[in-house]
Amino acid sequence: MGWMVIEGVTVTNRVEQLRRQLAQRILVLDGGMGTMIQSYRLEESDFRGERFADWQSDLKGNNDLLVLTKPEVITAIHYGYLEAGADILETNTFNSTTIAMADYHMESLSAEINYQAACLARACADEWTARTPDKPRYVAGVLGPTNRTASISPNVNDPAFRNVSFDELVEAYRESTRALVEGGVDLIMIETIFDTLNAKAAAFAVETEFEALGVELPIMISGTITDASGRTLSGQTTEAFYNSMRHVKPLSFGLNCALGPDELRQYVAELSRISETYVTAHPKRRFAQRFRRVRSGRTRDGETGGRVGACRFPQYYRRLLRHHAGAYRRNGRCGGGRTAAPLAGYPGSLSFGRP
Repeated sequence: MGWMVIEGVTVTNRVEQLRRQLAQRILVLDGGMGTMIQSYRLEESDFRGERFADWQSDLKGNNDLLVLTKPEVITAIHYGYLEAGADILETNTFNSTTIAMADYHMESLSAEINYQAACLARACADEWTARTPDKPRYVAGVLGPTNRTASISPNVNDPAFRNVSFDELVEAYRESTRALVEGGVDLIMIETIFDTLNAKAAAFAVETEFEALGVELPIMISGTITDASGRTLSGQTTEAFYNSMRHVKPLSFGLNCALGPDELRQYVAELSRISETYVTAHPKRRFAQRFRRVRSGRTRDGETGGRVGACRFPQYYRRLLRHHAGAYRRNGRCGGGRTAAPLAGYPGSLSFGRP
């Protein structure tokens, strides 16, 4: 199977480099895109731009569209995370499948949005890698869960009803995957999985599209434990979810969103015990009080709720990751540093070192 060459740099070289980096230290993913976009307080006109000024439906909240109408905002957010120490940027494509874009009547723009998002992240990563070649940056092409579920009926009065089929999900994910690869991503991240059947469709689509394109990039998988029950929305425990997806042989397997660091700890521990891959942990950021975020010399007020203060959040990560990176060694896992850490915000620089 061949490899694509994008702008004179082979993807295979970056992938091999990424694997070497993972064997040496904890890598840092960037953080939430939506929360950062909110800090810009964009209006309907910002989302529309000139191109979509007369669009038939409201567009405010279609964050992925900003790669076309406000690319400078997305670039600035990427830069912020890179400045904070992120090793891996995620594309702004959480809702960019044709299925999710249907809410805005923008199915036909799915490929363009995915491609442009990948190009923006690629340019940012390459620029920062050129500045500090000893710290290469990578791009993960994001495939979100879509706003539909193949396993659960949205109608409580009709349990057998499904508003999306497996084949429809595969078709949507294939289109997104192709555009992300053509835009220059180094790996694909299937994230915020609440329905395993959706995830299986995504994984099948990615592998099918890789074969069609003649490429093979690493795949990251990240599920969501919805509450203290310790289960996904479709009812699986962490171990059951892992066993359902392990056939994909992903680069990493992890958990994101819904739970804060303390609540997520036990499930990360479970993954570190059973996983044959690298493990990611991406807790939800929660604050005990209102905080103030400084951006471009201006102070912004942000709404918060929960228990973990902004200044303490990096320390939570260090504790969480170092503890479970140590668990890999005690459990006899191969190598060191088998954990990728996500960055929740960028009020300061983070460095985790070797676990």
